[in-house]
Amino acid sequence: MKLKISDRRKKIINRIYKISLVIIGLVIVLFNDTFGKLEGFVEFIVLYFTLLFITIAYWVFKQIKSIIRLKNEKEKTELLHLKSQVNPHFFFNTLNNLYGLMEKDSKEREMVLKLSDMMRYSIYEGQKDRVTLQQEIDYLKNYIALQEIRYHKKSDVQFNTEVENPDAKIMPLLFIILVENAFKHGLENLEKGAYIHIDLTEGDNEVNFVIENNFEVQQESNTSGIGLKNLKRRLALVYPNRHTLSFDVNPNSYNVKLSLKLK
Repeated sequence: MKLKISDRRKKIINRIYKISLVIIGLVIVLFNDTFGKLEGFVEFIVLYFTLLFITIAYWVFKQIKSIIRLKNEKEKTELLHLKSQVNPHFFFNTLNNLYGLMEKDSKEREMVLKLSDMMRYSIYEGQKDRVTLQQEIDYLKNYIALQEIRYHKKSDVQFNTEVENPDAKIMPLLFIILVENAFKHGLENLEKGAYIHIDLTEGDNEVNFVIENNFEVQQESNTSGIGLKNLKRRLALVYPNRHTLSFDVNPNSYNVKLSLKLK
């Protein structure tokens, strides 16, 4: 991209240089032939620099417009790349095949069905710029139900929602990274007493998502993984100056708060 901008600058600078030479030539010719007096020369000098200023201003405007356009295209491309990291088509197709091979009414088949539904949401809805808040909530409920089937241990998993407008639009797949981390670093490693408490509220064009989980005291909490970097970058691109993301690590509990202003 930088090379393209550089080439365009060179072309415009050459064009300005040629136009300047032509204007200077006209000034000299007209001064010699028509305006032998100082007043005429001053008028043309003023005209020359006025035209030169307009030309330079137009060039600067075009450069700024070009840079903004290239930046927007880069951000869109980067956002699609970030989304693609959570859209595994291969897994979705494989899960469908496994579902067909399993016995009916089995717990394993239920797990595959839920995971397949999650992949479908990730692949098709995840590519959209916006989804409804209710769709995102359903996706999270599906994930939590799948994890509860997967782990054979007693735990306290709560997902509480208080939503005024379930059709409110948000960027898809925003909260799943935080929920995955809570299961991975908390419930998965604890033998007993594991808990994950999730609260999602929406009102006045603002969404607040809070998740807390406990973990082994010896285990260091990870706040800089690939998934979180992905999330932070997506938030910066889509909700600039309209979001807050905070982490609070206590001796044996981990708390994350994400707030979004929708408008």
